[in-house]
Amino acid sequence: MKKLALFILAIVVLQGCMIVRPGQIGYIQKNGKLLPRPELGGTRWFNPFVCKMVKINTRTVELYNELTVPSKEGLSVRAEISLLYHIKPESARDIYIRFGSNYEEVIILSNLRAITREICARYEAKELYATERVKIEKAIFDHLVDQLSKYGFEMDAVLLRDIFMPEQLTRAIQNKLEAEQAALTIDFVILKQKKEAEWSAQTMDYVIQKQKKEAERMIIEAEAIKKSQAIINESLTKDALQYRYIDMLKSLGNSNNAKVILMDKNSPIILNSETK
Repeated sequence: MKKLALFILAIVVLQGCMIVRPGQIGYIQKNGKLLPRPELGGTRWFNPFVCKMVKINTRTVELYNELTVPSKEGLSVRAEISLLYHIKPESARDIYIRFGSNYEEVIILSNLRAITREICARYEAKELYATERVKIEKAIFDHLVDQLSKYGFEMDAVLLRDIFMPEQLTRAIQNKLEAEQAALTIDFVILKQKKEAEWSAQTMDYVIQKQKKEAERMIIEAEAIKKSQAIINESLTKDALQYRYIDMLKSLGNSNNAKVILMDKNSPIILNSETK
């Protein structure tokens, strides 16, 4: 009997012992009433016959969910989404009193599903799949903050992990995106060719302008030569020619090779030392 009593006492003691770990906050519920004093980390003792310990996690929690959401076109798209959140320690008691221990399903998941469907319905399927994830995540996050922060929940992040669509629709979206990319590539090539054509035209204009300037220079040079020749011709009078003729004869007479100069009315005859 003594051993049995000790065994029962040990069970009672163990039932009245609870460890509150880091990242948790505990409250003792006595006779159906949650006492206001929080129990922080460590071992806590209580009367197991009239009390129990309620522990609430205040660490950041990842809430993963798969759900079907509508797109703007009315298509059904399967989405994988994660919510990172935590409970404010000062609000833990009110959350438990208001929503119970199943608060995650009652208030958080229900809002996450409803808000995600509402936000996704604003976007087309291709935007959900490829281009607008950051905007969608931010919109869901902002709406959750508006709806849940007043209860003591702190939103950390919303992650739109993946979007799954019917294979045919996925292929059609991929083909469309590839076609758009190809169109952008063609536009780039056309723009490049246009720039090259403009550059070639500018180069040709430069060459034409250069040749035109060269032609103008040659015309000016020819006109200058023509005027110079005209001036020379005007200066070659009969007296000037006679003077040049006499000067030439003088030069011939002073030459070492010249010995005899015979002159008539037409032209001089020069006899040098080798003339016999």
